[in-house]
Amino acid sequence: MASVAEQMAGNISLANFAKATELKKRLWFTLGALILFRFLSYVPMPGIDPTAMTSLFDTQKGGVLDFFNTFSGGSLSRASIIALGVMPYITASIVVQLGATLYGPWQQLKKEGETGRKKMNQYTRYLTVLLTSVQGYWIAVGLETLGATQGISAVVEPGLMFRIAATISLVGGTLFLMWIGEQITSRGIGNGVSLIIMAGIVASMPVHIAQLFEGGRTGTMDPLLVAAIVALAVGLVLFICFVERAQRRVPIQYPKRQTARGMMQPERSHLPIKINIAGVIPPIFASSLLLMPLTILQMAGARSNPDSGDWLITVSTYLQHGSPLYLLLYGAGIAFFCFFYAAVQFNSEETAENLKRHGGFIPGIRPGKATENYFDYLISRVTVIGAAYLVLICLIPEILFSQAGVPFYLGGTSLLIVVNVTMDTVAQIQSHLIAHQYGDLIKKAKLKTSRKR
Repeated sequence: MASVAEQMAGNISLANFAKATELKKRLWFTLGALILFRFLSYVPMPGIDPTAMTSLFDTQKGGVLDFFNTFSGGSLSRASIIALGVMPYITASIVVQLGATLYGPWQQLKKEGETGRKKMNQYTRYLTVLLTSVQGYWIAVGLETLGATQGISAVVEPGLMFRIAATISLVGGTLFLMWIGEQITSRGIGNGVSLIIMAGIVASMPVHIAQLFEGGRTGTMDPLLVAAIVALAVGLVLFICFVERAQRRVPIQYPKRQTARGMMQPERSHLPIKINIAGVIPPIFASSLLLMPLTILQMAGARSNPDSGDWLITVSTYLQHGSPLYLLLYGAGIAFFCFFYAAVQFNSEETAENLKRHGGFIPGIRPGKATENYFDYLISRVTVIGAAYLVLICLIPEILFSQAGVPFYLGGTSLLIVVNVTMDTVAQIQSHLIAHQYGDLIKKAKLKTSRKR
C-alpha cells in the first residue's frame, strides 16, 4: 500500500506548482546562476588570442584536456577564466572525504557534527586553492610550450607575467564558481556544483546532436546507424534511471518498547544501499589516469624529439581511444575505483556499532562483529553489480567510436552525470511541492479547528 507521501507525490500537478511561490523563486535563482556561468565561459584569460587558441586546441584531441573540456562546457578550449571549472573543488572534496575516513584527527572532526563539518569545508577550500594554483600554472606553461611546438601563438606575450596573470585568473574563476555552487545549494534547487557540471555538458550536446543528424542527412553516415544511435541513447538513459534508483534494502528490527498503553509491537525499518554506491567518481578517475600520459606527450612535444620520443609515441598509440589496451585498462580502472570508493563511503564497523547502540539488529544476524561481517559481505556483492553496470555504460561509447567511427557523445560519464543530476533535482522539486501541500493541509486544519471553537 502506498504511503501518504507517495499518494501526495502522485497528486502533484501544474496548479500546485503555480502556487508554490518559494519554489519558483528558487528555480529562477538557479537558472540565473547557470546563465551567469555560461557567460563567464566566454571571458578569456588575459594575454590570450581567442582565434589562435581555438586552432591550438583542435590539435589536442584525445587528451585529458579534451576530456575536461566537456565538463567545463567548452571553457577550456576558449582559455576562459573558468577553464578549470569546478574539477579542482571536486578533487579536493574527494581527498578531504578520504582523509576523514583514514586520518585520525579528521575522523574526530567528522564526529563533531556541524562544527566539524565547517572545519572540513574550510580545509576543502584551502586545498582547492592549492590545486587550482598548480593546475593553472601548468596550463599557462603548457599553452606556451604548445604554441611554440605547433607554431601557433595563442599566448600574445609569453613569459613570467603571463603565467602569474593566468594562474590568478584561473584561481579566481574556480573560487567564484565554487561560491556560485554553494549559493545554488542554499538558495536554489539541487546540488550547485553538480548542476554547474551538468550545465557544461548539456551546453555542448546540441552541437554534437546536430552533427549526428547532419551526417545522416548528407549521407556521410548511414541513416539506419543514426537511428540505432538515438535508440541506444534512449535505452541507456532508461537503463541508468533503473539502476540508479535500484536499492538493496536491509531489514532492520528494533525491540518492543513499553509505553503507558502497554507493550507495543516491534518497530521494523530498512537500511537502503544503492547498487551504484560510488556514483560517477570511478569513470572520472579512470579516464583522467589513462589520458594523462597522452596529454603529457602532447604538452612536451615528444614527437619532435627523436631521442626520447619513440617510446612515448608507442604509449600514445596503445592508449588511443578505442584501442584494446585502452578499453581493458579503462574497464579495470572503473572496477577498481568502484570497490575502493565503496569501501571508503560505507563504513561497516561504524554502521554496525550505531545499530547496536540504538538496539537495532538484522533478523537472523547477531549484533556487533557478525553484523559488520554481514555488511562487508553485502557491500562486496552489491559493488560487483554496480561496477559491472558502470563498465558497461562507459565502454559502449568507446566501442562505438572505435569500431563504427561514430562520434558518440551521448553516453559514458557525461550521460551518467546528466541523468543523475536531473533525477536528484527533480526529486528535490517534488519534495518542495510535497512540503507545500503539507503546509496547505495544516492551514486548512487550523481554520477548521478555529471555526469549531
